[in-house]
Amino acid sequence: MSATIYVKSSHEESDIVHLVKSAIEAEIARYELALEMASNRLRPFEQKYQVTSEYFIAHLTAEDLDGHDEEYVRWAGEYHLKQRLEQKLQQLREIEYGHPDVLQSPERGD
Repeated sequence: MSATIYVKSSHEESDIVHLVKSAIEAEIARYELALEMASNRLRPFEQKYQVTSEYFIAHLTAEDLDGHDEEYVRWAGEYHLKQRLEQKLQQLREIEYGHPDVLQSPERGD
């Protein structure tokens, strides 16, 4: 599901649209960095146990890990954080930019 952003301003429209796009692109870059960092924190768990994080979540319990509850909570927390980051990143990447004239009513001349 994508979102469309319409910008209407008393300032030069292209300047405002550029500002909004730049802000969203900067947010995308921050999420990409955070996603990379989360993946880097997951890698040692996956290498140690020779399973993906997806397999870990679906099939393993704290008793299956050397560090038991503490290790399980850390791994699961990083995995869930990575999932949330991926979801937010996808939402930001799906944003489209519409032209504000689309929103104007022909009868009212908004």
